Amino acid sequence: MTGPRPGDDASGWVPDVLGDRFEQLTLPLPADDEGAVVATLVRPVVRPAHPRLDVLYVHGWSDYFFQTELADFWTAQGAAFHAIDLRKYGRSLREHQTPGFVTDLATYDEDLAAALAVLRTDPDRPLVVTGHSTGGLTLSLWATRHPDVAAGLLLNSPWLEFQTRALGRAVLTPAMTLGARIDPRRELPNVDLGFYTRAVSATEEGEWTYNLTWRPQRGFRTTRAWLDAVLRGQDQVERGLDLTVPVLVLLSTRSTLLPRWTPEMLHSDTALDVVGVARRSADLGRHVQIERIEGALHDVVLSPAPIRAQAYAAMAHWLRTSVLTAAG
Repeated sequence: MTGPRPGDDASGWVPDVLGDRFEQLTLPLPADDEGAVVATLVRPVVRPAHPRLDVLYVHGWSDYFFQTELADFWTAQGAAFHAIDLRKYGRSLREHQTPGFVTDLATYDEDLAAALAVLRTDPDRPLVVTGHSTGGLTLSLWATRHPDVAAGLLLNSPWLEFQTRALGRAVLTPAMTLGARIDPRRELPNVDLGFYTRAVSATEEGEWTYNLTWRPQRGFRTTRAWLDAVLRGQDQVERGLDLTVPVLVLLSTRSTLLPRWTPEMLHSDTALDVVGVARRSADLGRHVQIERIEGALHDVVLSPAPIRAQAYAAMAHWLRTSVLTAAG
């Protein structure tokens, strides 16, 4: 392992909020109707001297990168690991912006292109893109538009299907599309009761410490246009993406979607209908592997240690047998 090496484009990299083990780089993006826009890359300071692959991680809704253990895992696999805080999230969120607001998930192509321009220093190294929840949906759609870029797609509880599944989505989509045209930033009722935060935050019953401004207890308020973008993305997945790269989907074995707290929420997905997501995962492409992990939380790598150890073992096996073998 080594720190920044001769030949690295280190200009603009500064210490990160995660401490002296990480650094960040601001990526200017084209302005939108809210003004200036940026994304932010984060990477470990200590990286493999001769990495065998590149990895880019994309977070989910109302989230940002803080999973240092995930970075450590990928570094141990010989990867040059980077995470991105997308526009209007986490390190990239500015006071003048509506948190997380976009009208089309394809907008993030700009964020991802800016990130890949920095981290892809060797085009011959295989690239794995990995995303959680909405980030998983975003990357799945991105991979269809850029079929020859990534060598593997790893999805951690991707939001591929709505909680009420295809029928509920079909009922909701027309009204949401109309509402997005009339008043795109109109906030929707908040359905997040804070149970997921209770399960993961060290301030409650979890073990993780993170910025509660960037990852609020009950999440950011969603908007009509943002939800319309998600629904349209999920509709595209339902029609089939026909990805040809290896895909690994990590999911809990069960969901607990209730209006009241129950201890089962410490050992299940409290955000998505995992059965619906598992069924929809088959529509991603030709080489899809689904790993259902007993006791996993919505963000599988934030689960209790024995659970996430299973997830990391599955990730390492998939990387070795499906990605690196195919890449030669």
